[in-house]
Amino acid sequence: MRTPIIAPSVLAADFANIQRDVEMLNASQADWIHIDIMDGVFVPNISFGLPVMKAINEHATKPLDVHLMIQNPENYVEAFKKAGAEIISVHYEACNHLHRNLQQIKALGCKAGVAINPHTNVQLLEDCIQDIDLVCLMSVNPGFGGQKFIENTYKKVRQLKEIISDANAGTLIEIDGGVNQENAPKLIEAGADVLVAGSFVFNSENPIDTISSLKSV
Repeated sequence: MRTPIIAPSVLAADFANIQRDVEMLNASQADWIHIDIMDGVFVPNISFGLPVMKAINEHATKPLDVHLMIQNPENYVEAFKKAGAEIISVHYEACNHLHRNLQQIKALGCKAGVAINPHTNVQLLEDCIQDIDLVCLMSVNPGFGGQKFIENTYKKVRQLKEIISDANAGTLIEIDGGVNQENAPKLIEAGADVLVAGSFVFNSENPIDTISSLKSV
């Protein structure tokens, strides 16, 4: 079984002690730091924006994996690149011209990702899969942390893995939502490459040990 990329989500961090929590992630076996940006329009919640992300970037030593749960992402990707993003994922459901959005992100020097909601069919990505560096499969409904994992995600991972293999693409599969020690092995077995974990990491007694346990799945 492959060693997964672990990307803890700072949506579940202590915002009053964000520097402390970012430095904890720096010292852990986490590979990326996942940042959920919500606008209150595309999803029914507002998380944080550019000023907080810039503050995170000042202290982070791991790549910033930025998940834009926002409408009109093309208006903001350049600003997020300047704020420190190395991977930028936009939602399929929020993009009228997805291929153009992907090219815009790549032109900035970032890895280009596409996130899809639980109800969105992975087959819709087939025509542009070779242009996608990362597909973020939402395994909960986007907008809030701490939700229960949607079991149909395993099926979607296998379907997406087949599309990637058929196209001989190098696209990574990321799982975002409800990831824990129980479902992580099954997700990796199905074909997932990147595991995002927020509440499971930050609500644990020892987040560094929890990250290590996910890394060793």
